[in-house]
Amino acid sequence: MENTPSFDVIVVGGGAAGLSGALALGRARRSVLVVDAGDPRNAPASHVHNYLGREGTPPAELYAIGREEVAAYGVEVRRARATTAARTDGGFELSLDDGSVVAARRLLVTTGLTDVLPDVAGLAERFGRDVLHCPYCHGWEARDQAVGIIASNPFAVHGAQLWGQWTSDVTLFLNGRPALSVEDAEKLAARGVTVVEGPVAAVVVEDDRLTGVRLASGELVARDVLVAAPQFVANSDLLSSLGLEPEPQEMFGEVFGYAVPATDPTGRTAVPGVWVAGNVTDLRAQVISAAAGGLNAAAMINMDLIEEETAVAVETYRRKSA
Repeated sequence: MENTPSFDVIVVGGGAAGLSGALALGRARRSVLVVDAGDPRNAPASHVHNYLGREGTPPAELYAIGREEVAAYGVEVRRARATTAARTDGGFELSLDDGSVVAARRLLVTTGLTDVLPDVAGLAERFGRDVLHCPYCHGWEARDQAVGIIASNPFAVHGAQLWGQWTSDVTLFLNGRPALSVEDAEKLAARGVTVVEGPVAAVVVEDDRLTGVRLASGELVARDVLVAAPQFVANSDLLSSLGLEPEPQEMFGEVFGYAVPATDPTGRTAVPGVWVAGNVTDLRAQVISAAAGGLNAAAMINMDLIEEETAVAVETYRRKSA
């Protein structure tokens, strides 16, 4: 398409993975566009943790710093959502939801994932505040509080033991899951975990503070913090338009989410010229590991472009030398 803005690389997604990749590519003197829809997964969280040098930084502040850093190297950041992508002779064309079309030789897709929570009234509204899922992200802040684990998969027993590292007051709500095995019941009893049978109907909130849960039986159980394991689903619509579909990811024989697979550790995909990084391909990546994934992918994208440019240079050289 004539007059379509073209870049060496378009990065789709402006979170930790995308901005980290854009930073490396900008420093490599590549022309880079970051297309960011502006709805990061960790927006409800108050702070980022386990990020060395940025411990406790609010997510929005971290990304604002990142945008300033990439801009210093000539990277353009555009607030828009990439809806579809198509192959072209020179690489790819992306359609954006603002009606524009942009082109690039390579794509780095870092669109993250969506947390699909158990169907409990009020749970989603508190997610990232006092409804949590990762003890390494939030355990310190919940230390010594009354924690309730809402079972949604077989990992709940593991989770109940794990959260016991941060508090001695842990209750596991089976939430309609099958009764525990004798072995699991013994483990939890030995660790002092209380087990409550029956489904959880709703989260109880008073004065904008979570105070517990209401069981389907009507019983109220006081808790300060709830833990719910979501199913992790990659935000993969853009990749699907290129034929890259998410695949089920299993742990202990059960699917815990869907991610778009990479064909090697750098994030290269089965579609030549397309890389992935962050939660869209690694469901368990925290912010710092997502950033590392973006850097790794960017380095390989730059090398891939260099190899292409070298092949063209060699062909030109041979013609001149003939």
